[in-house]
This record gives sequence, C-alpha cells and structure tokens, in this order.
Amino acid sequence: MGVPAVVAILAAVFFLLGLGGIFWGRKEEVDYYDAVARRPDAREFMTHFPARPEPGSLKVGGYISLALALVLIKMALVFYLTG
Repeated sequence: MGVPAVVAILAAVFFLLGLGGIFWGRKEEVDYYDAVARRPDAREFMTHFPARPEPGSLKVGGYISLALALVLIKMALVFYLTG
C-alpha cells in the first residue's frame, strides 16, 4: 500500500467523521429545542441546565474535519501524480 492510498484512507476517515459530527450536531440542536418547547417555562433555555454538548461545536468540528479531508484528498492526488 503506497503513500497515496494511506492518505486517501485518512481523508475518507476524516470525511466520515466530519459528516457524523455535522449530523450529530443537528440532532442535538433539534433535541434541545424540542425539550425547550415541551417545558412550561424557559428555565432550560435560559440556564442551559441540564448541561448538554453544544450543537454548534459539533457542527464546527464536522466542518473542520471536512476541510481536513479535502486537504488530504489533494495531498493524495499530488502524491499519486508525482510518485
């Protein structure tokens, strides 16, 4: 297995992790706002209690992983074409 294949496999892993992070963040966001909508008061919305992973951070991490996957794909193509 050559260097381009290893880099391509890493790109695929980061791509899948990125998609997973984005979809998980969207699910957390929907669950959070559904929980707020079902409550008689807005205490959970105002105090953020109980604590949950912020959906925004999951989505940002997903976008960073997708960007890293694109860089790795370009690296794999360069290695493949030059080597």
